[in-house]
Amino acid sequence: MKKSITIKEIAAEAKVSIATVSMVLNKKDKKISEATREKILYIAQKYNYTPNTMARSLITKQTRTIGLVIPDIVNPFFPEIARGVEDKASEFGYSVIYCNTDDKIKREDKYIKVLTEKMVDGIIFAHSSDRQMGFDSLDKCKVPIILIDRDYDNRNVIGRVIVENKEGAYMATSYLLNRGYKNIAYIAGSITTATAIGRLEGYNRALADRNITVKNSFIKVGEYKMQWGIEAVEQLLNENEPIDGIFCGNDLIAIGAIKKLKERGLNVPGDVGIVGFDDIYLASLVEPPLTTIKQPNYEMGYKAAELLIKNIEKMRLDRIKYENKEDLVQENTLLLPTELIVRKSTK
Repeated sequence: MKKSITIKEIAAEAKVSIATVSMVLNKKDKKISEATREKILYIAQKYNYTPNTMARSLITKQTRTIGLVIPDIVNPFFPEIARGVEDKASEFGYSVIYCNTDDKIKREDKYIKVLTEKMVDGIIFAHSSDRQMGFDSLDKCKVPIILIDRDYDNRNVIGRVIVENKEGAYMATSYLLNRGYKNIAYIAGSITTATAIGRLEGYNRALADRNITVKNSFIKVGEYKMQWGIEAVEQLLNENEPIDGIFCGNDLIAIGAIKKLKERGLNVPGDVGIVGFDDIYLASLVEPPLTTIKQPNYEMGYKAAELLIKNIEKMRLDRIKYENKEDLVQENTLLLPTELIVRKSTK
């Protein structure tokens, strides 16, 4: 069995300095001869050399690791974000630590603390839908943070990657109106995040532009889960609301809504048209296939990782501080467009 070896032992066997070995192993060996480089690499491979990443991080103050905090890994929207983050992080030579909070504030606070203790270089963060004010764990965080999907104001936030939620909701509601649906309900998740508020505003504006009065009884607020879609439709039908269209805050809600409508003997899209939001992979598999607003979730993750890591590298090299935080946040804010995907849950 090959034994482990230290840089000092490699240097002794290769008859070179420890600094030379370090430069070769860290790929900073431009001025070192090819013969010396090959000899060092051969010895390192022969004895199965493994770098001490903890020791290196104590010296460089960098672990080449980022954290990703998401509220619900079961929701198919977030794994696509995670894939985008991992793909871009890998390109930069970074690893990703995943944290799923189940949309719970206590777990969120715990993971921010854990990631800080693990000395991650930065965090990509989608906060809980219940988070409205007060964020001690984020205030105490010592690393830069990029927000994704959901917005929040904090001094450690250096940027955000979000989508045009208001325009997407306006597009969805307008499409239902254009297809002849007149009484359109909105089944929302929690209306506490900037994301959810934007979608509600888009729904309201689409109705107002047609001189249609917004009915509070048509708006049902709950969770971004399939079960809530089932329960909300049950409420609307039991209240005898004359709905013929429903805009849903995400695709999981929409899938639950379709299920309940079909159970109650209603035809989708003949009796009730449905539009979702996200375009998760299940949207095209449900019957009927779901008309929805597509979010570029993979791109969101990819761009968030790119922004975070570029800023980590820049801060390390330039020793940038947070004096010009507002300019920094504005420079690192991406607002991505949404797209209407027409399938068969609407006429």
